[in-house]
Amino acid sequence: MGLDGGSREGLAPRRANTPSVDHPFESVPTNLPQGFWRTAAVVAILVATVELVLLIVTGTALMFGGGSSAPAAHETAAKAKTAAPPKPAPHHHAVAEAKLARKQVTVMVLNGNGRPGAAAGAAALVRRHGYTIRTVGNASRMSYAHSMVMYRPGYEGEGRRLARDLKIRRVGPLDGMRPSQLHGAKAVLIIGA
Repeated sequence: MGLDGGSREGLAPRRANTPSVDHPFESVPTNLPQGFWRTAAVVAILVATVELVLLIVTGTALMFGGGSSAPAAHETAAKAKTAAPPKPAPHHHAVAEAKLARKQVTVMVLNGNGRPGAAAGAAALVRRHGYTIRTVGNASRMSYAHSMVMYRPGYEGEGRRLARDLKIRRVGPLDGMRPSQLHGAKAVLIIGA
């Protein structure tokens, strides 16, 4: 009887002290010499070691400026010393002109630093420069490191002029806000730390 209780009819006879299996294992004779796999493993380790050493040497040479690029860098530096200093290319940056008068530009002032009254104080300053305040409130977060001016599409000139008036260097188009959130304002001033 087999493991499943059935008969062993048609199966090869079972040897004593051998486990019962579905398929007998017959070893395949190999023609490989004694110690072949040990030799193969040693060769593979040697090849990997040589590759590792080459990678380390190449990486070190690249990190510390060695290699074939160093002479070229010295030649370039020598040529730069003997050549006349290059003239700066003219910077033709098209700056948008403000089309509206300051009193026609409505500004949303938002507190982005968390200090109570920061937006109200900034709104008073903006008003003194001749702009109209649309709303004063809090920004979506209170972690702005620097003040910034953002402008709605078509009002880049007005946004840049507002930033110049307030001596704010960070100016750009609306980022993270939609024009519909401005309640009609042409520019947004976010007060940072």
